[in-house]
Amino acid sequence: MLRFGFDIGGTNIAAGIIDENNRLIAKDSVKFPRGEGTDAVVAACAEVYQAILDRTGAAPDAIAGVGVAVPGSVNPEAGLVIDAHNLGFHHTPLASLLEAALHKPVCLVNDADAATLAEHRIGALKGTRTAMMITIGTGIGGGLIVNGMLFGGGRGNGTEPGHMVLCNGGRHCTCGIDGCAETYCSATRLAKDGAAFGMSSAKDVIEAAKQGNPDALELFRAYIDDFGSYIASIVNLLDPERIAIGGGVSGAGSFLLDPLRADVARKCFFETCPEIVVASAGNDAGIIGAGLIIS
Repeated sequence: MLRFGFDIGGTNIAAGIIDENNRLIAKDSVKFPRGEGTDAVVAACAEVYQAILDRTGAAPDAIAGVGVAVPGSVNPEAGLVIDAHNLGFHHTPLASLLEAALHKPVCLVNDADAATLAEHRIGALKGTRTAMMITIGTGIGGGLIVNGMLFGGGRGNGTEPGHMVLCNGGRHCTCGIDGCAETYCSATRLAKDGAAFGMSSAKDVIEAAKQGNPDALELFRAYIDDFGSYIASIVNLLDPERIAIGGGVSGAGSFLLDPLRADVARKCFFETCPEIVVASAGNDAGIIGAGLIIS
């Protein structure tokens, strides 16, 4: 049987079909209808769902179910998106709405958890029993693999690694708390710090640091120090086998990973540290992971 995955973001709704070998065999996307309400979102999902089926010739009966990844907190059992601020969803019964539109069973998952699941099945975390995915973007997202399975939180609320408090009373986070990890370890941190030196993005800071710009190098070193403290804290708590880093900043490759590994090794309590690698499932990880939650 085939599975269908949606990765709903605040800009686009990406979707695709996943085959029996966990491969994405067809995909498409539509713009997210921002400000037009839940019904418009459901209609957009139905539109791209049907378009993909029509293009591939896949029979509706061949689709076992539909997984939906959203950037926010979800209650999979109740089929609710509890809070997805970028989508305007709050206690939204998205699963039942999509089930009525698509005539398929629908399961919800947090988007970072979906990406983690994809990395574990087909990507950089494959073969591990205890591992973590950390995505560095505007904020920090991530997911946790425990005993070979995606960990949904002890009470089902999922995990929010970006909102671990890294510095008490530190930088103000959009969640309302001061000192969250994402205010120190996200791409936004590099962009904000770089703005004072005429560098408007994390990419600008990293490229300038690669060229030896002293201001950019100092900013990047401070970033590595904070990011290393964050990763070392996770390692000391969970002792994972491997940590995969995804998102735009991970594109820096060894320029990021080499000093980060050294910093984590210096701060890690254990004699040996876990592998720290770049995520490999790519931009389609959300679609694939959403489809993979369908059993």
